[in-house]
Amino acid sequence: MSTLTIERLLDTLQFFAFLAFELTALFLLISFLIGVIMDVMPAKRIQTILGSQGGRGYLSAGLLGALTPFCSCSTIPMLSGLLKARAGFGPTITFLFTSPLLNPIIIGLFWVTFGLKVTAIYFAIALVTSVIAGFVLEKMGFERHVRREVVEGGAASGCGSTTSSCGTQTSSAAPASCGTSTESSCGTGTPSSASSCGTDTGSSCGGSKPAGRWAKIWAETWKQFRKIFPLLMLGVAIGSLTYGFVPEDLIVQYAGDDNPLAIAIAAVIGVPLYIRAEAMIPLAAALELKGMGMGALMALIIGSAGASITEVILLKTLFRRPMIIAFLTVIFTMAFSAGMLFSVL
Repeated sequence: MSTLTIERLLDTLQFFAFLAFELTALFLLISFLIGVIMDVMPAKRIQTILGSQGGRGYLSAGLLGALTPFCSCSTIPMLSGLLKARAGFGPTITFLFTSPLLNPIIIGLFWVTFGLKVTAIYFAIALVTSVIAGFVLEKMGFERHVRREVVEGGAASGCGSTTSSCGTQTSSAAPASCGTSTESSCGTGTPSSASSCGTDTGSSCGGSKPAGRWAKIWAETWKQFRKIFPLLMLGVAIGSLTYGFVPEDLIVQYAGDDNPLAIAIAAVIGVPLYIRAEAMIPLAAALELKGMGMGALMALIIGSAGASITEVILLKTLFRRPMIIAFLTVIFTMAFSAGMLFSVL
């Protein structure tokens, strides 16, 4: 085995370890925080903030995405929380697109690296395209492609309850294992054998001790993480191999100014690269010096930051195939359109 191959293998393993640790920590932390928010903030409040009435919900979602320093993968826990809260589908999808592409760190790096004009155009393209995509996908009825278990995940899984809200609705025929009492409103009644249900009926109503609430939220967070862990590691492995064994010179060769298909190629290869925008922007500056055009650079940045193989794998746990295809189509269209615009400026 040559020295170069060993170095690339070590880089791959190092990147895998770093990425696996980072995504694991982010996923657990963000999932727990979303659990806390969902426990404290009523679903109706989130629906109001990100409701689909007019353009207010879309703008709120776009700005929320711009303020959250998430990469394409760490966006998934909050996306899942928004879907469970039954927030407006269009604004939720807008958040999915803007979150990994716009945040203060990325905008600052853009400004320092490429100047104010390029930064402003990039911000406008990402925000406007995301809002339009969210609006169009909602109008086309893509909400039907959300997996049923995702939106039903927030509902109580035991005691025959049909809703997770405090005492708003209960099944008239609770299972016998849940006790004889069907009353579940806050502080007014508890099933006689609630322990067999595995849930604390008072925790969502504020009746349980804070420690118990945190433990319940953490248990749900860990349960979700165990389910997603194999898919997460598979995506990290693919992204690490691409990172370690695809040389920069090869990218430049196929995405240089002399290649008429450079922008399209850059947009396509950006997805499997899985490089966060914060890391991609300094790399883009070096690639520009090697001869890559600004159009191809923008396509590469948006493609690599906006989507990744890991994210697609994670999104499969939330959406059916048509929505996954639509997501990738929007990211590619955004990357290609931005590249074409920058190539003529």
